[in-house]
Amino acid sequence: MHQIRLSRANLGVMNMSRRCYNNNMIMVSHRHHIPRSSMRERSSHARIISMPHESRCLDTVQMNRLEQSFRSWADGAPRADVRLSRKRILLIFLLIRYTGGKLNEVIALNPFQDVDFKHHLVFLGRKEKKNDRPMREVRIPEALSEEIKSSLDDPAFKKYLGNFFKVDPGHVRRKFYERALDSGFPSAMGAPENIRRSRAIELMQNNMPLPVVQKILGHSTLNMTASYVNFSDTDMRQVAKHFIEKESHRKTSARNSFFGKISSIKKGDIQAKVEMITLSGDIVATIITRDSLSRLGLKTGSLVTAEVKAPWVILQKSDREPKTTAENRFVGNIVRINKGETATEYVVRISDGTELCSIVSTENARVMGFKKDDRVWVIFNSFAVVLHID
Repeated sequence: MHQIRLSRANLGVMNMSRRCYNNNMIMVSHRHHIPRSSMRERSSHARIISMPHESRCLDTVQMNRLEQSFRSWADGAPRADVRLSRKRILLIFLLIRYTGGKLNEVIALNPFQDVDFKHHLVFLGRKEKKNDRPMREVRIPEALSEEIKSSLDDPAFKKYLGNFFKVDPGHVRRKFYERALDSGFPSAMGAPENIRRSRAIELMQNNMPLPVVQKILGHSTLNMTASYVNFSDTDMRQVAKHFIEKESHRKTSARNSFFGKISSIKKGDIQAKVEMITLSGDIVATIITRDSLSRLGLKTGSLVTAEVKAPWVILQKSDREPKTTAENRFVGNIVRINKGETATEYVVRISDGTELCSIVSTENARVMGFKKDDRVWVIFNSFAVVLHID
């Protein structure tokens, strides 16, 4: 067993995570309650941390739910000036959510100077030199970088940001609390510092090396010995880039693929039924062998990707949810039809943007008579789903 020595800086990250894992039940939506997971058995820095019963952090699914609440709130503004104000709050949330930055660091940003849109970097702490804290660069998802740039290119928003992100911190906090309540969480779970802690835990659960998480958060790096391998600044940049790109790939709704966390496991004599909740709150069910369950080390709360094979996906046109024994049923619209001599491919986009592909014989396609933009039900049973872990 490798011995891990912890510096004060490493303990700072771990103390942050201690405040996050605790209760046996966390609400993720108004409809679903998910049992609290134990930590992954595979390499995970958070495994060695004790979990008191104080506060809680949001997991990836919950963070996505909170993000969607912010977006819906910003898009639903009744007036143009209110929409600009809400967009600024949305960007502040997104920057804290994806950089792990502190509220005061983010509202001090000059987005025209402190964001590198070419390399997708945010520079935090430019104005903290008087505190002997070096400026740090944090990689953000390409999609967020493009969203910020698009917002700044809007003349109305650019004019509105005359004072950049400078806004009353108390006002920001109140809006964060409101969005948490709207998402079905206690208001305290929406606090900016809780979003920052949640980001740290999210990165560690994805097995990002602790020194890299530590650097992203801006903790002191006097003695980075928590990792068995030493990382140079260049190494850390490459590691951070790899993890952010992998994380972004998960959220791009790859065809016939869902990303989420396991919400329940029901074990039988030979097989086990596993249910996962997706980032948008949908449930996907699968049946796997108990041997696979053990070999993959799956537990309630494990992050997984569920893949569905196209030939096993059935389409049905109906105004109501079909009565069928298939556990997985989603409604969406046909966005593409690719006809071949022997097989025809239908691509259906469901509400969260995920595209599901179904392949049928061209002869059957003529009988079904589906057209582009038709609203159809996508159906597949639990045996058609394959689970993958990183």
